[in-house]
Amino acid sequence: MNAKIDELLKRVEEFHPKAAAEIEDFRVKMLGKKGELTALMEEFKSVAPERKRELGQKLNNLKQTALGRINALREEFAASAASAPAEDDLTRTGTAEELGSRHPISIVRNQIVDIFSRLGYTVAEGPEIEDDWHVFSALNFPPEHPARDMQDTFFIEKHPDILLRTHTSSIQVRTMERQKPPIRVICPGRVFRNEAISYRAHCIFHQVEGLYIDRNVSFADLKQSLLYFAKEMFGEDTRIRMRPSYFPFTEPSAEVDVSCNLCGGKGCNVCKGTGWLEILGCGMVDPNVLSANGIDPNEYSGFAFGMGIERIAMLKFGVPDLRLYFENDVRFLHQFDSVL
Repeated sequence: MNAKIDELLKRVEEFHPKAAAEIEDFRVKMLGKKGELTALMEEFKSVAPERKRELGQKLNNLKQTALGRINALREEFAASAASAPAEDDLTRTGTAEELGSRHPISIVRNQIVDIFSRLGYTVAEGPEIEDDWHVFSALNFPPEHPARDMQDTFFIEKHPDILLRTHTSSIQVRTMERQKPPIRVICPGRVFRNEAISYRAHCIFHQVEGLYIDRNVSFADLKQSLLYFAKEMFGEDTRIRMRPSYFPFTEPSAEVDVSCNLCGGKGCNVCKGTGWLEILGCGMVDPNVLSANGIDPNEYSGFAFGMGIERIAMLKFGVPDLRLYFENDVRFLHQFDSVL
């Protein structure tokens, strides 16, 4: 045992690592729970009593020498690293870039898609530059409808049949053209209207529209689907009400309000004292729309709905000005860092 102690002591004194990682490996091998010094300590228990004093002192000296050597080497490598010149990374940008956050429009869009996916809806997409048929004619808009007017729609001057879509209903038309019922899709996307920009309106905004066509689809199915959506989006205590309305592509049609989540339906400045906030329009698909898209209205029925994502995000997060969504101000975006 005496020879083993001397051998370990010699290895400690002659240890000269080339990298800092070697110091930790040496410490574990020498002083760890399964290290060589630990093994000697176990062997020391069986040493004759008359030799314990001598060997105990040598073991203690070995341990203290090993610890001192390891600590000295650590300090030496730390000082060397601190004094070494920093290497320039030529791939880094010249100025620091502050990272943004997930955009509230993206957050709400994903939440809407997730909610309706639980009801069996799949996502459908289509082009932003469309033709008159897919945006208006196939959706039962008469030729004199005001939505076709230049004040509402961006038409291409040299090609008056080409325009920027005013709603994502054009995706519904394209879906009906290429797919036979049953159809159950939601259509998120960016749309364009020739409107003055203000805190409550913009010439660019985002919509999510839904379409469900099958045999024996009823208005009750529509109401239950939208009630489920409202509760999932705004909370279990949310209520909805449906008010009669008019849309060229649905009959009957309705506007849907949700109970104000800010005042609990008691009335506040946001809901103008009514306790209700409008969130979307909906209705049963007009038989003319089904026929125009090659679906027999005597065999199939369906419903459609559409909502503005900016509007939902304003209600959900209390955003007071629609223009904030388009300014890309990281101070605004960082408010949504913790939103899932």
